[in-house]
Amino acid sequence: MTVLDSVVPLVDVQAEGMDPGQRREVQERRLRELVQRLLEAGGIQAQRLRDCGVRHAGDVGLDDLPRLPTVRKYDLWEHYPHGLRAADAEDIVCIHGSSGTGGRPTLVPYTAGDLDIWAQVMARALGGAGATKRSVIHNAYGYGLFTGGLGIHHGGIRLGATVVPLSGGMTDRQIRLIQDLRPDVLACTPSYAIYLGEAMAAAGVEPTSLKVGLHGAEPWTEEMRGQIERLLGIRALDIYGLSEIIGPGVACESLDSDGMLNVAEDHFYVECLDDEGNPVPDGTPGELVFTTLTKTGMPLLRYRTGDVATLAGPVAGSPRTLRRMSKLLGRTDDMLVVRGVNVFPTEVEAVLLADDRVGPHYLIIEDRRDPARPELRVAVEAEGDPAGDLDRALRERLGIGCDVRVVPAGTVPRVEVGKARRVARWTGGEAPLPGLD
Repeated sequence: MTVLDSVVPLVDVQAEGMDPGQRREVQERRLRELVQRLLEAGGIQAQRLRDCGVRHAGDVGLDDLPRLPTVRKYDLWEHYPHGLRAADAEDIVCIHGSSGTGGRPTLVPYTAGDLDIWAQVMARALGGAGATKRSVIHNAYGYGLFTGGLGIHHGGIRLGATVVPLSGGMTDRQIRLIQDLRPDVLACTPSYAIYLGEAMAAAGVEPTSLKVGLHGAEPWTEEMRGQIERLLGIRALDIYGLSEIIGPGVACESLDSDGMLNVAEDHFYVECLDDEGNPVPDGTPGELVFTTLTKTGMPLLRYRTGDVATLAGPVAGSPRTLRRMSKLLGRTDDMLVVRGVNVFPTEVEAVLLADDRVGPHYLIIEDRRDPARPELRVAVEAEGDPAGDLDRALRERLGIGCDVRVVPAGTVPRVEVGKARRVARWTGGEAPLPGLD
């Protein structure tokens, strides 16, 4: 069987194919167990529960979630370095984290049980992408505090596949090992997939063994999916996760999920809220909020991620009965407000990459040198001069005009390691890129 076969088997039939009514009973039981753990651990989450009148686990059910308190990244920073740890120190087997303000990272402790859950959900994600025990997974996510590399690694080993732990960078070596080991699965950020594809094309190397890619850690659009698939000749799938919840594997596209990501909702209960904290209907954009039903190291009740997406039920008739989320539409904290108009960077990318003349390298500049007259500028690398067409398309999509500049190839910085920089704020001094004055 190859990854392109139409029938994609479930890795865990019980978890992925459970009747939704039965799954809700499981979620209800696990929610009460979580609340009990939090009350026994004490700390800020326990205090907030008691402030809401919750004295024991029997006081809550899934229908009560909207009245329960939420947790934000700020709460983790306020309780640095141990965050909201609920397990004893001797039960913590590793710590991961993400970058924070002022050099202060967000640290997340994991128990052995947490790592087992992580391996489970990542194995499901890889299996949904078509990976099997015979697969070779080229893992170009970074290894270290960042969860990307080790998440894929844990899941690949649990699945029984062969994992090649390349980590990020060293692109010449990456290309050589793709040629020599002939992996069928590529795991890396979408921006690095573009970088790798361009480097392979420049070297005259055809990535013939690759069949599918799992790309996450940064928002990306359907238009970028098309770019990756053309460059590498693969199916490019989205994977979602964040350190505070578990890492990659919280949700992932499968070959049969119709462009949305299956949420591992037996472990991570998902809500979607509006600006006032109220639930929104399926199909309506809102902020993703997750409850870690089974984690023990740092369990979180209603963690507000800042990520904006929509939710939907499972694909009709699919053996996968999990709820799904859309690709990320943006973040509540990276939304630009220009002359009173809300702009998500992903909206700009969708317009840019829909034009065949435009390459995947661009920079959005929020120009606030004159605070009274903020402007939105976009620098793109392109063939010819599509600036006028792009300005009109952006005006139609966003409702405001943009200053679009075509810059020479190579002007926009590339990244081999980490996330691509797509947005810059210009408040004075030197321009973020040459040629913008």
